[in-house]
Formats: sequence, C-alpha cells, structure tokens
Amino acid sequence: MLISTPLLCLALSLLKLATAQDLSVPTSWRKFSNTRPLSERISIAQNAINSILPQLNSANGEFNGKFRYLKCIGYWQSGNVWSAMANQDRFAGTTVNKVQVVNNLKNVFKLRANYDQFGPLYMHIGHMGIQLYWLMQSPPGTMSQTSDVVTASQASAGRNPNKSFTLSSTCDGVTMAGGVFWRPTSDDQSINSITTGLSAYLAEITKDAKYTNAAILSANWLRSHNLNGNIVLDTVNAHDCSRSPANWLFTYNSGKFVEGLSVLADVTGDSQWRTLMVNIVATAVKFSAWQGSDGIITEGVSTSSNNDGVGFKAIFIRGLYEAFARNPSNTNLRILIHSYIDVQYNALLDLAANGSTYSSNWHGPPQGFTTWGQLAALDVFGSAIISNN
Repeated sequence: MLISTPLLCLALSLLKLATAQDLSVPTSWRKFSNTRPLSERISIAQNAINSILPQLNSANGEFNGKFRYLKCIGYWQSGNVWSAMANQDRFAGTTVNKVQVVNNLKNVFKLRANYDQFGPLYMHIGHMGIQLYWLMQSPPGTMSQTSDVVTASQASAGRNPNKSFTLSSTCDGVTMAGGVFWRPTSDDQSINSITTGLSAYLAEITKDAKYTNAAILSANWLRSHNLNGNIVLDTVNAHDCSRSPANWLFTYNSGKFVEGLSVLADVTGDSQWRTLMVNIVATAVKFSAWQGSDGIITEGVSTSSNNDGVGFKAIFIRGLYEAFARNPSNTNLRILIHSYIDVQYNALLDLAANGSTYSSNWHGPPQGFTTWGQLAALDVFGSAIISNN
C-alpha cells in the first residue's frame, strides 16, 4: 500500500548515499578479485544451471519451489532462470542451453495472451529472457503493446483509456508522461520503476522511433519522479502522487534502470544517459540499505521460504553486467563492476556453496538445495564469466 511521503523525508532518509561518480573500489570489500580460469568459471555457471533444471515443470515452463511437486517459485522468478540460461550461452559462446530456453519460452508464451501472466509484454520485458532469444526471433509487430504507458496527451487530459480513475497530470510540478503502470487492471494506480525502465531494448532491436521516443520519455519520468540521491525508488501513485514507503529500497529498481540507461545511451548516442547510469552504479554498489561494508548483498536472504527479494538481487547483477559490457572505454567503471560481481561470486563459492547448489544467504552458511537460492546465484556466475576477462 502506498503512503504519502514528502520528498524531503525521502531525501533525509538517503543522506548517507555514496558520492556520485566515486568509482573507487572500497578496500573493505571481501575478496573483490579472482584467478579462476575461464574454463572453470564456465563450468561452475553451467553446473549451477544443471542443478536447477530437475525442478522444471515442462507443462508451464516454471520451476518447482524446492523439491519436485511442491509449489513453484513463480512466473517472473522462473523467467530469471531462462534469462540466466540464455546469457550463459552468450557468455560461454555455446548453444548448450538454447533448445531448452527457446522451446520452454515458446510454450510459456502460448499459454497466455500477450505472453505475460500479469498483462502486456511491454510491462515485463526482460523478465522472461526474451531480449536474448525470443524477442530477437519475433516479428516487431508482436511487441507493440504500449497501452500502459502514460502519454503526454493522457497526462495533460488526466485520463488513460484503460484506467477507471483520473490521472494526476503532474506530480511535484513535473509531467507524469512516460510512466508505465504496474498492472493492466482498470483500478490499479501504481506506476513502478521496474515497469518503466526497459523500453530501450525494443528501440534497439526494432529500430522503431516510437520505442526510442517512449524510452526517452520513460527515462525522463524516472529521473524526475523516482530517483533520489542516485538510488531508484519503487512506486508513485498516478492518481494522487503518493509514494511507496521510504524503506522500499530494492536492488532491482536500480539494476533495471542501469540496464535500460546503458541500452538507451547506445541507441540515442546521448551522453546524458551514460552519465546518469554511471552515477547510479557508483552509488548503488555502495549503498548500505542492501549490503554491508564487506560489499556482500544482504537483500533476499530468506533460507526457509521464497520471497521476491531473492530474485531482485539477480536482476541487479544482470543490470550491472550490461553496464560493464556496453562501456568498454570506461576502465574505472568496469573495474568497480567486476570487483562488485567478484565479491558476490566469491561469497557464493566460499560461504554459501553446497556442492553446485547455493544458499539465498550469500554470507552463508551452506544449506540444502532451494530453487530460489539457486536462481539468485545464476546471474552472478554467468556475469563472472565475462567480467573477469
């Protein structure tokens, strides 16, 4: 539930954010490098994938929660597994996982209108790995639903044709154009960072100006409404401008915006988006809300039951990798990102490993296999393949 929280209070709650553009690696971070050869890193990552595959429910493309026949981990977290598998092939230069990924995503997308359990594909682009396999193989016409984006004319009129409530034309004096609704239901009023930050992929793949314009509009919305101290916040109510609680500070919001900005900078050639991305990375990897002085992520450490936070940190790491890959000339940024990824990588292997399975608590101790703990580790292992080359 959203609560009214003045922007001043949000600012005060975030006063301890790291200085923007400080790309130094904190010496307090635990083990921020590794010397494992490429072949070993590829093997570790693939073995982690192989350990989660027995939990696959081939009827719906999702993964069982712990042991076979128990409740699944859910649609979007299962999607993270497919994304990690697609990335594994990309990073390792193989096609080991391709058949599994493509066949299961095709099956999943047949089950639901617009491919998504919760609404249009546009809202959850990135969660199902489609930017790597499915989206590249799909005709652009299958990816054109943008009905949940607030256009400039809708913001001005205070109406969205799919919503039963009036929109605030502005919040804090800035247009609400560019925000993307969290859910397609007529009464849902939430505009979220996670749904707003990734239309740049559509622009890059389709070369269609309407997606580029939408991505720019959404990036401006996020920068104006949901960014505080270079940390991306969660939700704004489109009806009354109220905000999510000040302690709703999640890694994945910053991770997805970093990812989206990295793509947008390449698509547009506009340096302002790359500068903003670097500022967010520099702050997010040192932000005390989700890690200690050792640099190990503390979000989503639930070991006895699944929760969304477990999957959030995987999305964060994936976003950081995209920034690493798309900025080859920014040496300091790449050193910071690869060091941060190595902190998580070494923590998983040293503190949280039980053979080729991993606890959701990256500080450890090791535990028996859980699907949610395993999925959270996959993006770290995949990213470490490339970020250490």
